[in-house]
Amino acid sequence: MLLVLLSLVLLREPLGERLWPQARIDHLLAEGRQALAEGRLDQADGGGARQKFEAAQALDSDRGEARAGLAQVGQAALARARSAISGGRLAEARRWLDLAADLQVPRAQVAAVAASLRQAETAGIDLERVRVRAAAALAAGDADAALPLYAQWLAVAPGDSAALEGREDALSLLLERVPTALHEGDLAAAARWLEQARRQDPGHVDLPGLRAAWAQAVASDVRRAEDLLRRGRPEPAAALLVALREAAPDDPAIHQAAERTARALAAHSRRLASDFRFDQSDAALEAARSLAPSAQAEVARAAMDLERARQAAARLRPPARATPAMKALLQRALAGFEEAMRRGDWIEPPGGSAYDRLRAAQAMAPQDPAVRAAVGRMLRAASACVDDALRDNRLRAAQDCHDAWQVLAPADPALAQARQRLAQRWLAVGDERLRAGEVGAAAGALEAARRLDPSATGLEDFAARLARADPATR
Repeated sequence: MLLVLLSLVLLREPLGERLWPQARIDHLLAEGRQALAEGRLDQADGGGARQKFEAAQALDSDRGEARAGLAQVGQAALARARSAISGGRLAEARRWLDLAADLQVPRAQVAAVAASLRQAETAGIDLERVRVRAAAALAAGDADAALPLYAQWLAVAPGDSAALEGREDALSLLLERVPTALHEGDLAAAARWLEQARRQDPGHVDLPGLRAAWAQAVASDVRRAEDLLRRGRPEPAAALLVALREAAPDDPAIHQAAERTARALAAHSRRLASDFRFDQSDAALEAARSLAPSAQAEVARAAMDLERARQAAARLRPPARATPAMKALLQRALAGFEEAMRRGDWIEPPGGSAYDRLRAAQAMAPQDPAVRAAVGRMLRAASACVDDALRDNRLRAAQDCHDAWQVLAPADPALAQARQRLAQRWLAVGDERLRAGEVGAAAGALEAARRLDPSATGLEDFAARLARADPATR
């Protein structure tokens, strides 16, 4: 019976949706090539060639086109750095050179352009004036102004003890900000100052301890985001992960947490749509889209559910004021609710489910005793149904009852425990199917568990085992 149910779950998913991520990758690659052709190499708004190719690579790291595109962006940045040096635009040249280095252009090529830039930067420097300005900036406690001046000084006189001592003092001033930033939770600012210090003096005595403290703060915030997600609060988890990604864009733990949170946001959007809270559902979908490109298949499915709910709401919209016809409509809605309850149609199909019929009755007469009694009855029935279905190992029925419970009382403390129990049961079924060699059914069980509780105990371990058994499920 379970195998049949799981097969139905898998077959419900349209083939196009399973293929959608591949189409998304091709679209990103095309956008990246267009941006490269137009000279938009790197843009903070995500529209640059670098951002497009990196997004494609995040969706499928095995695609060689994304790596090749990033290599082309790096070479274009290096060419712009050379042009800027020739034109005397040294600050611009430094930015393009940094981009080329970030994109792993061959070290020898970067080093050659960097040497040209240093030579251009040191040419014509008034060393005495630089010394005076550096000492004045340091005396004023302005590390941001002092450090570039000491860098110029050392470019002309690399072994000057006064310059080395001044740079050391300026770096100490800069790094004094880091503990305060960590205490205030501004990890992005702390990361910028640590990187600035590393570029000036990789061997600075304070760097190892401060970098360790920063890494601990990042790990602590990742744990906090995962805890928020476990407690059913995906929105604040997403906000925290966005800030973490700015501070540590390459941290794999942050990327994994972001993917789980995006999936949870997509599921949350479904629940909001079922409750006809369309603006909030849209906001949850948008947050999921920006948080993790790799979760876009789940977002697409949630968007389809949102549109179906909108259509159902339009069909169920009552007349503008109370009339005899409205009373008749209320009675029909309550009768439809009773019939759907007898069938066990908790939230499906849209417009004909017990929940949708109840919502229509609430919209017409929220304080009507019969309507309020129906709400309480459905809530009690949904809660009991989860327990009964789990006891009988009817997971799909338990899932439907859980979804009805979720939309009726999303803040019910008992709901989180029920969700965790159901997710663990799906994982147990998935483990059983995997041991039997039924990889497709195991993947369906994993997806069901992940949608319920993205942070479920054992979920990632099972996902790793499934990926080893069938790399296509990665």
